[in-house]
Amino acid sequence: MKPRRHGLIITADDFGLHPAINEAVELAHRQGVLTAASLMVGAAAAADAVERAQRLPTLRVGLHLVLADGAASLSRAQIPDLVDEQGGFGNAMARDGLRFFFLPKVRRQLAAEIRAQFEAFSASGLKLDHVNAHKHFHLHPTVLSLILKIGKDYGLRAIRLPREHHSPLWLRPWLNLMQRRLHAAGIGYNDHVFGITQSGRMNEAALLETIALMPAGLTEIYLHPATCAGREIAATMHGYRHDEELAALLSLQVRKALDDKGVARGGFADFG
Repeated sequence: MKPRRHGLIITADDFGLHPAINEAVELAHRQGVLTAASLMVGAAAAADAVERAQRLPTLRVGLHLVLADGAASLSRAQIPDLVDEQGGFGNAMARDGLRFFFLPKVRRQLAAEIRAQFEAFSASGLKLDHVNAHKHFHLHPTVLSLILKIGKDYGLRAIRLPREHHSPLWLRPWLNLMQRRLHAAGIGYNDHVFGITQSGRMNEAALLETIALMPAGLTEIYLHPATCAGREIAATMHGYRHDEELAALLSLQVRKALDDKGVARGGFADFG
């Protein structure tokens, strides 16, 4: 189900990670150009994010699966081979990716955690617009297989394809494989994505440049807006300019550029 309609999805990732992110998502949707958000169901401010989303019926909300650098939904007793003593995922993604692929015991725990996150999203009462993963871990074939299998039970219809213009050569075979698998499974996906190269730095100038160069097809631009910046959000986000990204989403120049472009905006569900 490859989308053929020309359109734009503007997404905020890490919804639920911090109250400052939640506040920015609500503000950017009510007063700016934000159309979607990806929810971390196990994060500290997830309940606040769900409450805000329920007040925003036009905000399209998806599941931002956390399998690295974040809190798990299941307890350490349930997934001992995946998390540390505090119940958090580490950031050794290459090592963990090998373990997901080669170790059946680890894979069973991974499946249980992915299902728990889908279940938590379902329990929120929000309609599932899309699925992606923190740090694009859904590009891993084993993770993608489990998302496709488990997602069927929860109304999965769209997944972010993290293919940005000038993606590294070594990554392209994996992106092509992912695209083929999504197409075969009848799952919707974007044609283009912007936000990887400028992660944490999608300010007004960068957003205006992206809009000007936006190709035909379905494009997703994702950002990390918040009402504060840097380590106040997370230690691993040192250097992120969350407040500048929020300002970009609220920019009148950005709104005018989008209006002049005449491109339809929404979530994945609006372009299925």
